[in-house]
Amino acid sequence: MPQSTFKTIDSLAVSGKRVLVRVDLNVPMKNGQVTDAMRIERAAPTLKELADKGAKVIVLSHFGRPDGKRVPEMSLKPLVEPLAKAIGKPVAFADDCIGAVAEAAVRALKNGEVLLLENLRFHKEEEKNDSGFIDKLSALGDIYINDAFSAAHRAHASTEGIANRLPAAAGRLMQAELEHLNSALGSPKHPVCAVVGGAKVSTKLDLLGNLVGKVDKLIIGGGMANTFLQAQGISVGKSLSEKDLGATAREILEKAKAAKCAVLLPIDVVVAGEFKAGAANKVVDANACPDDQMILDVGPKSIALYQKEVAECATLVWNGPLGAFEMKPFDAGTMALAQSVAKLTGEKKLLSVAGGGDTVAALEAAGVADKFSYVSTAGGAFLEWMEGKTLPGVAALIRAA
Repeated sequence: MPQSTFKTIDSLAVSGKRVLVRVDLNVPMKNGQVTDAMRIERAAPTLKELADKGAKVIVLSHFGRPDGKRVPEMSLKPLVEPLAKAIGKPVAFADDCIGAVAEAAVRALKNGEVLLLENLRFHKEEEKNDSGFIDKLSALGDIYINDAFSAAHRAHASTEGIANRLPAAAGRLMQAELEHLNSALGSPKHPVCAVVGGAKVSTKLDLLGNLVGKVDKLIIGGGMANTFLQAQGISVGKSLSEKDLGATAREILEKAKAAKCAVLLPIDVVVAGEFKAGAANKVVDANACPDDQMILDVGPKSIALYQKEVAECATLVWNGPLGAFEMKPFDAGTMALAQSVAKLTGEKKLLSVAGGGDTVAALEAAGVADKFSYVSTAGGAFLEWMEGKTLPGVAALIRAA
């Protein structure tokens, strides 16, 4: 997706204009306090830049799943303070996102001021992409900026609808995401390696099907690798595996072979009798898992192989851990590969893009989340993009360009 296909803030005159900015402030909260402000911090640069350029900045976001009803604990009001702190200026709040309350709050805005509107999903019409609701939101602004890539896979009023009504552009976070994703899979520098892990093949069938036609090497890890080993007649003992997907796994391997994509499965594994932290474990060859044991990580030979293969690549895209990274010592494979990728990236030998909830958590645990070229916090949107699907929020920006 070349950058020229969508407008950015650079092409807009925003001073004195009412600018509706869709961000993703759907952050983890506990007892009314934000426990992880990453999404707020990532939204801040666009909001600050627009305010500094003299725009009247009107912030739109959803929070949780209130199903079209007012749910007090899903109000965006507790986010006013963290958002103000992140952008370094006061943030006003309106108790609704449409109607008289929102209109009055927008009218009161002066150039360079910021207003946060209440949770969009308190109105069921938001998720239905309802035309009347789109009209009401659009009436509040002169320009629309989408800076919520993480919600771009949904065709909702605030992510897709408004882009068809107002002059539309990508915010800085959306712009960075699209540019990095394009350089990772759209028009990447070859050889390209994809690392795909996680528990189940069933949730990543579309992903694997798309990747084998685009990448040169595919490293399969996590519980998914067990399904592929089993599909080739290798016993995986008590390991997590989807036996009913054997034929599908073999199909993917055939498709990869036809596309000249090398699929790398573990050659040795770490096994244990139980799934718990610090469980007694040992390393065995991948085809020698005892019947009463389960595979919980890749072994040292596999790690060395993956490190060697990745070192020969120019681009890497990563989604999903290689083992049960959330408990020691079964995090070793994921940590070792993550650190290698970070080192190669730092040496400018590799462009590395990663995304997905577990992946971000694993990279943070390895202390390398800030050492990859780009780490997407987008979850579902990142996965759908990797699957080669059209994201409605992105498609609307391209149409608007």
